[in-house]
Amino acid sequence: MFRLIWTLSVRTRDYLHRYMPSNRLLAAIRTRRGLKWGIPAMLVALPYILIASVCSGLAADGGPGWLHLIVLWACWNALKFIIMGPVSVALLIRARLREAAPSSPAPRLARRGEPA
Repeated sequence: MFRLIWTLSVRTRDYLHRYMPSNRLLAAIRTRRGLKWGIPAMLVALPYILIASVCSGLAADGGPGWLHLIVLWACWNALKFIIMGPVSVALLIRARLREAAPSSPAPRLARRGEPA
């Protein structure tokens, strides 16, 4: 039973990661080349917030109940992009520190009778 649930969750994640545009954009931002676009990508959250606001207002004014699902979807995607900005800055700093650090020389192997 656990294996079935695990497999189903992995396949669902793979499907959503592959076919949802916001997930593809976030994956591109997480690459080394894309880290610099994390802060500008936070602006992508604005249309999602606008969609959530409009749909929430329509649902409150007697619109269909399924608009609440669109509000939930838009808020979730907006949060993903808002969080990705600071996360990408932290990842970029870490990557630049790793690139700037001098690489350590290979450890010297001690010969027989020589202290290490």
